[in-house]
Amino acid sequence: MKLITLFLLVGMLAVSGWAEEAKPEPYSAELVKKAEEGDAKAQYDLGKCYSRGRGVTKDEKEAVRWWTKSAEQGFAEAQCMLGTRYQNGIGVAKDSKEAVKWYTKSAEQGDAQAQVQLGICYFEGDGVTQDSKEAVKWYTKSAEQGKSVAQILLAECYEKGFGVTQDSKEAVKWYTKSAEQGDLSAQLYLAEWYEKGNAVTQDYKEAVKWYTKAAENVDGLAYLRAKAQFTLGTCYLRGTGVAKDEKEAVKWYTKAAEQGYAEAKEALEEMKSK
Repeated sequence: MKLITLFLLVGMLAVSGWAEEAKPEPYSAELVKKAEEGDAKAQYDLGKCYSRGRGVTKDEKEAVRWWTKSAEQGFAEAQCMLGTRYQNGIGVAKDSKEAVKWYTKSAEQGDAQAQVQLGICYFEGDGVTQDSKEAVKWYTKSAEQGKSVAQILLAECYEKGFGVTQDSKEAVKWYTKSAEQGDLSAQLYLAEWYEKGNAVTQDYKEAVKWYTKAAENVDGLAYLRAKAQFTLGTCYLRGTGVAKDEKEAVKWYTKAAEQGYAEAKEALEEMKSK
């Protein structure tokens, strides 16, 4: 697992608006009226309508206009969303420093999404002086609120000693918290650690448990899911951590092969040739 892979994932979440917040009020004349009268929540919701094209023609510039009005009134969710737009240049000219400004305002109010985004900015030196310790500070605040992406980023910092003293046990702790919330990357990484005995007592049954969760996970990157499916198939083929079962091995190899995983295709061909 590489940090860059996680940053790409986080970037996609930022562009999509994270999709974890409460459902916004739908577009209506009443919503427009409230927004025009200065209601910060209504302004934020109206921005979401324009950004997603719900009930109105999609218009990112108009979305930014309403989020700015809401953000300037101190509405944390709007500040975070405005930060993502400046960071990615959506509906407004790309401006990393402006992104950091709005992430900071939102993060300081306790917004977990803004906290992890701000942490990434500090880690990468994007719009602010690179500072791994400051990154860890914000990852921790977000992770402690249960933000799965923050938990896995924090785990990697502890694993590799980025901005914090290297601590494998602390890394396992945060990988586990993320994995238990259904993060495919964390599930796969945790499975590999148990299989190899990295920072944990080697436990093939526990490895199979997490490989299975990752293999069945419909969210996350398809390549990682396919990798988990292939590895789970190998566990069944060899009887590692689970009763040997060639039919189950074929099942998981097939699922991985259908997603284009080359090693799974090779394994199936090898089994057919015997």
